[in-house]
Amino acid sequence: MCGLVGVVSENDVGVCIYDTLTILQHRGQDAAGIMTCDNGKLNLRKDNGLVKDVFRTRHMRRLKGQMGIGHVRYPTAGSSSPALAQPFYVNSPYGLALAHNGNLTNTKDIARDLFKEDLRHINTDSDSEVLLNVFAHELQQNKKIEPLPDDVFSAVSGVHNRCRGGYAAVVMLTGYGIVGFRDINGIRPLVFGYRDDPSTDKREYMIASESVALISQGFVIERDIAPGEAVYIDLNGMLHSKICTESSRHAPCIFEHVYFARPDSMMDAISVYKARLRMGEKLADKLIALRPQNDIDVVIPVPDTSRTSALELANRLGIKYREGFVKNRYIGRTFIMPGQSQRRKSVKQKLNAIELEFRGKNVLLVDDSIVRGTTCKQIIQMARDAGASKVYFASAAPAIRYPNVYGIDMPSANELIAAGRSEEEVEKAIGADWLIYQDLQDLIAAASEGNPDISEFECSVFNGEYITGDVDETYLERLKNQRNDMAKQGQNKLGEASKENQIADINTELL
Repeated sequence: MCGLVGVVSENDVGVCIYDTLTILQHRGQDAAGIMTCDNGKLNLRKDNGLVKDVFRTRHMRRLKGQMGIGHVRYPTAGSSSPALAQPFYVNSPYGLALAHNGNLTNTKDIARDLFKEDLRHINTDSDSEVLLNVFAHELQQNKKIEPLPDDVFSAVSGVHNRCRGGYAAVVMLTGYGIVGFRDINGIRPLVFGYRDDPSTDKREYMIASESVALISQGFVIERDIAPGEAVYIDLNGMLHSKICTESSRHAPCIFEHVYFARPDSMMDAISVYKARLRMGEKLADKLIALRPQNDIDVVIPVPDTSRTSALELANRLGIKYREGFVKNRYIGRTFIMPGQSQRRKSVKQKLNAIELEFRGKNVLLVDDSIVRGTTCKQIIQMARDAGASKVYFASAAPAIRYPNVYGIDMPSANELIAAGRSEEEVEKAIGADWLIYQDLQDLIAAASEGNPDISEFECSVFNGEYITGDVDETYLERLKNQRNDMAKQGQNKLGEASKENQIADINTELL
């Protein structure tokens, strides 16, 4: 899961993109990058690290230009070496830069075809580089000195015809404009909007992963980009859009509402905040049905994502809601950290229990989900160490039993604590006195109530149904070999060894 932004303006956009990436930092903490276009000259800065660490004053001074794109990276199947920081760039045609969120499921086949048929070289193991080269090849087929909007849309159609999986992307065409497009199922989110510049009487446009990114910079939300649609903004500030696929189904990723998105975002016209409130309501109703005479004394959320659901659950149960954990805000999100040992260490650094909220009480802890079980097991033990008499655990999401193939680092099934286990077995494994999961139909209802036009969500991590129809056991086995923690550690070492050979900046020395 990554964060994207693209801006077209009459003014320099570097600072605007930087500020937007800080708003999207929750979507990726591994690497960050910005590329701008200044009268045909490209300026790039990217590296591993948080936005505030990657970009210094000297870098921002050089990131001049009236359009640009930015990216915060969260590693999935690949390593976290600096070579994989985005945006990626190819010089033909026109000079193209891409920032991508998601994962292609047919990367291996496309990469082979790009080499044998399109004569294009792929330098990394990133599917984002593959996606960029597919777009570049399709755009080059038009053989025009200056690309028109229909040429851009034709290239996006070619991408949809060749690429499978979940993807949202922004591509900058040097000297011409920025295009944003979304996969044919709308799995990964993308939204665009505008603001009027009083100094020029012209309209500026932004494309980003979440609506909160636009609102933070004073942009008005126009709408979400539709599944299979492309939105192209040229340097003159003219907006062009087109559905670039014959047929599509809208099935956005439901895990955005469970965990990834900020609660103040709107996604596909659904308020993430209200969806999480409804998750708490429905989880409370299930708890009442299962144990109407429960002995819960207090409801305590596992900060931060679960707070909204936990508060509404407590209200519905008529039980006290308390903050029982203090969070160290200088530690990143443990879910997206590479390596099990790092995640274990970070949990202890990240949270500290307030003993008076636990001592002698039967506590219901509420979290957004349970993935590997590492975090919740340690948190349950922290509650017991703080003096809790009983520790119950509620998950606002159903049991995660299957890997994710569309851009979320859900590891192979053998690293998922619920895979092959009953709820009672998971309960025992994490050390809870009682474990309650959200039902999948209730989770879907909690999200879809915000937009009745969306009747289907991408829920493969819960039900094993992959909507692109091209995921089989062979694919999952290959993915498992890429994603397990030992494989990632090996990839990271290789990435560091080749660091000296990586080209990080284009047309300007920003190091």
